[in-house]
Amino acid sequence: MTRKKTAPRISAAPLGSGALTMELSLARRMPAEWEKHEATWIAWPHHEPDWPGKLAPIPWVYAEIVRALSQFERVDILCHNQAVADNARLLLDAHGVKDRPDNYRLHLAPNDRVWLRDSAPTMVYRADGIVELIDWGFNAWAKYDNYSKDADIGRVIERITGFTRTEAKREDNGQRLVLEGGGIEVNGRGIMLVTEEWLLSDVQVRNPGMTAQDYEESFAKYLGVTDTIWLGEGAVGDDTHGHIDDIARFAAPNTVILAYEADPSDENHDRSEDNLHRLKTAAKSRALKIITIPFPRPVMMNGERLPASYANFYIANGAVLVPTFNDPNDRVALNAIAEAFPKRAVIGIHAVDLVWGLGTLHCLTQQQPAKPSGK
Repeated sequence: MTRKKTAPRISAAPLGSGALTMELSLARRMPAEWEKHEATWIAWPHHEPDWPGKLAPIPWVYAEIVRALSQFERVDILCHNQAVADNARLLLDAHGVKDRPDNYRLHLAPNDRVWLRDSAPTMVYRADGIVELIDWGFNAWAKYDNYSKDADIGRVIERITGFTRTEAKREDNGQRLVLEGGGIEVNGRGIMLVTEEWLLSDVQVRNPGMTAQDYEESFAKYLGVTDTIWLGEGAVGDDTHGHIDDIARFAAPNTVILAYEADPSDENHDRSEDNLHRLKTAAKSRALKIITIPFPRPVMMNGERLPASYANFYIANGAVLVPTFNDPNDRVALNAIAEAFPKRAVIGIHAVDLVWGLGTLHCLTQQQPAKPSGK
């Protein structure tokens, strides 16, 4: 399978429209990733074209991820078939992860790819505190034809969890609202980071005709977002059209970690300089602290630059898992992230092989918020 690329071609969109001025009844709230989890959801790797010629080591990387996560919260694992489930159990046992329901659970669920950040529903709290599944339309980033199983993951998780599933719809025509979780970054208190490249570039591959205002109204309705900060482009090598989770992440309600490339000769420099400028502009009217972390050296495979970024970390209950790339900047990034999360263990996960699949830790995980007490 050929992995497709598309040029971003950013449209002439406003820098950011800021807080919504309309009167909105916010029936939902997407919690920040650092809020307490019930579990983390992943899908066990099995699709060789996602790691062309390099699938063999990937399940071992997943086993290490589960080993790390299971010390802090349960991991729910979707397995394409029984053979995949058997492989998962074998490797987890080899990594010393005990087969207990509070460590991990395996679920037979056919899937096309394993990037649950994008194919799985986003879990939010309703106004009454109950967890709800917001099930976006999924079109495989408008790059692949085989995604029907991934498009059904929302129903699978609905069946397993028993949570109410709500299909997100466009207001103008009632069609499914096509979005992915990798493009969504919230602080749990109404602020959202998003890129223009993802949703407002000239190549409209998700929701043709929707404007920044249309998206902000949808963010308010489904996620409880009232203040959207629009950054520009994502990382070089990202084939999702600029997902935010490779470049900018909240570490606290008013703290943003930005991947910044200082080398003017690197393709990520101008992008990250523009994003830093946008965040500084946003900080003039909001209490925002900006922390910069480096990118690793360019990670290449067969002449293709991969979206290697430390910003693709995942925040678990008592830990932050950070992708590492055998690079001197690993230490710089790990130290900066540890300072931003002083009460969590910061755990590096080797991701040089993993990123050949064009994603790493945040891309493959989806958090399940904890049920409020008494619910």
